[in-house]
Amino acid sequence: MQKASCRLLYVYTVPYKRWMTFQCFSILRCKYVTQHKALQDQVKPKPESSTSPIHEKSSFVQERIALPEIKLVSAVSPRLSEVPPGKDLAAQEGPGDTIMEASAIAAEAREDRHWKEMKVELANLPDILARLSKIKLTALVVTTASAGFAMAPVPFDLSCFLVASIGTGLASCAANSINQFFEVPFDSNMNRTKNRPLVRGQLSPLHAVCFAAACAVTGITLLTCAINPLTGALGAFNIFLYTCCYTPMKRISIANTWVGAVVGAIPPVMGWTAATGSLDAGALLLGGILYSWQFPHFNALSWNLREDYSRGGYCMMSVTHPALCKRVALRHCLALIGLSTLAPVLSVTTWTFPIASLPINLYISYLGFRFYRDSDRSSSRKLFFCSLWHLPMLLLIMYTCKKSHERKQEKPQPAS
Repeated sequence: MQKASCRLLYVYTVPYKRWMTFQCFSILRCKYVTQHKALQDQVKPKPESSTSPIHEKSSFVQERIALPEIKLVSAVSPRLSEVPPGKDLAAQEGPGDTIMEASAIAAEAREDRHWKEMKVELANLPDILARLSKIKLTALVVTTASAGFAMAPVPFDLSCFLVASIGTGLASCAANSINQFFEVPFDSNMNRTKNRPLVRGQLSPLHAVCFAAACAVTGITLLTCAINPLTGALGAFNIFLYTCCYTPMKRISIANTWVGAVVGAIPPVMGWTAATGSLDAGALLLGGILYSWQFPHFNALSWNLREDYSRGGYCMMSVTHPALCKRVALRHCLALIGLSTLAPVLSVTTWTFPIASLPINLYISYLGFRFYRDSDRSSSRKLFFCSLWHLPMLLLIMYTCKKSHERKQEKPQPAS
């Protein structure tokens, strides 16, 4: 029995030395059990398969041999001498040329990520800088500062007025340029701001920062040295408030609207201090009027831009607190009536001003109520366009009703 089993193992393993299965042990076990009747009665062997393990192995080897051969493709393009006549070389391109094209595309992509020299045409530079400094907003800031200068109870000084206007305008240009520099990644997501110069790459960030620094230094120097230190300090504080407080808060809290209203209320105060050199009650009144006017103006504007602000990731009242947005707009529309009534009390205007300004204040309050009640695009658009002409009209009426502050000349006493 041992010789037979060894012979079977030798016959089975010699042709197939590389593998060994458990089926040979099963054959030995079955042969041992059949020769001993006692074990055959106790254990009933399982039926064997019709095919022998040697046959299974041979079929497996045939399947392995039947696998198709994989031919290696050479990555080397054919030599010029091997190209058949009448055929173009471009038609013989192989995988090597494809790899070269891919590497060329990757090299171009790496070059795009590197710093490049940006050339700006001199003819387009004024328009680019005007859009960088938000020239329309800067013009509004200079207008309100001029109104504060004109309402001051002192004689009008043309040279001081021009210097103060230029200095205030330069400070506004600096603040707006830095604001755009910080908000490039977010402005690119908004339809309203996606065409700004820095977003479109018409100006490099370094040029924008240099322009902002030049405007800030020149403007603050003019206001401090040519006007007075108080006006220069207010200008520097306004730049800081707009760039370092209002701009980052736009993505954090809805309190940015109140901070931005303070920024807009400072220019008329600067105009007053440029004329008088002091911070009086009249300056605070003008700042309060500008502060309240900005809420119906901006809340109505932001109501129709809610999708844009959401896409840009800005935290605005119209997006996160729409009910509060409407209430605040109506509340400050009504506040304009009270502030206009306070002007003659503080001896800034005569009592004609609250009466003459009452119709336009009532009209913007009515539109504020419509915006609060309807909360649609039509009512917000009407309130916004009304605010555009309401402020210059209110300031013009205030100037026409300005209270005269002529100093009474003392009569000379007769000599004794």
